[in-house]
Amino acid sequence: MLIRNMPNSLLDYFRYFLPSPQQKVWGLGVTAAGFTRIPPGSSYPPPQHPADHNFSWERGRVLEALQIVLIESGSGTFEMSRGGPHRIEAGTAFVLLPHKWHRYRPNPDAGWVESWIEVQGSLVRGWLQNRVFPASSVVRGGAVLAGLDSALEEVHALARTRTSGFDPDLSARAYAVIAAWARMDGSISAPSRLQSAMLKAERYLVEHYTEPVNLEELAQHLGVAYSHFRRAFHRHTGYAPWQYVLHLRLARARRQLAASDATLEEIAARLGFSSGFHFSTTFKQAFGVPPDRWRRQLRNRRSAR
Repeated sequence: MLIRNMPNSLLDYFRYFLPSPQQKVWGLGVTAAGFTRIPPGSSYPPPQHPADHNFSWERGRVLEALQIVLIESGSGTFEMSRGGPHRIEAGTAFVLLPHKWHRYRPNPDAGWVESWIEVQGSLVRGWLQNRVFPASSVVRGGAVLAGLDSALEEVHALARTRTSGFDPDLSARAYAVIAAWARMDGSISAPSRLQSAMLKAERYLVEHYTEPVNLEELAQHLGVAYSHFRRAFHRHTGYAPWQYVLHLRLARARRQLAASDATLEEIAARLGFSSGFHFSTTFKQAFGVPPDRWRRQLRNRRSAR
């Protein structure tokens, strides 16, 4: 199967927000967020982060806040305290616990795309005390199925344009990120051969959903009869294989509609739809409105604030 880089028109960014007294009232505040593509062979982390957040692989880092980091594509390594290294693949997320040493980086030959949020507040302290973020399960799979990518998408849509102060809308969207993390599968037991094949299939589709995909060829490559593949994939993700591809394309389409001025034809071409008409029809079937109207409604809501 031909492997190509996944197109992505979103602008890289990261923002850091000043603490506010309102954070105590709401119990949860977003103190940072970002979306960054790290090409293969690039230095890591990117420059210009504040000194208290910058780190090197050799010395690692300790934060006062809690971060959730989703790797949308690529692969790498993550370590925290004395837990040993974890291999990170596309569709995997990991949590950085407050006051715990950690380090992470993409594989030099693969790079990765990272999407992340940092939060603080009394709610975070309560979640930590009640083991919503147990140290034994800091790396989890199933991010797309749990909706973590979509929840972070909503955060980025606001964080890119917000001022440096406290924003309750941003805090509300951060709560959705926490809920998505809680829905993710934290088990680390060894998967069966079929489960391993489904994990590989999900990973492949996450990384290549913008390309033409021959699902029967993918099943054959994984050593699974196509009829078994379809049923097992549905049990694994809740979607039929082609519906899963459409879910990924439409999730990215919403992000591009929200964060860029790209035309429907441009978005369709980037995401593997045969035409702008095909994209518009598929989007309307999924969300009830055509994409151009969805974009206008979103912008009208933002301008009304």
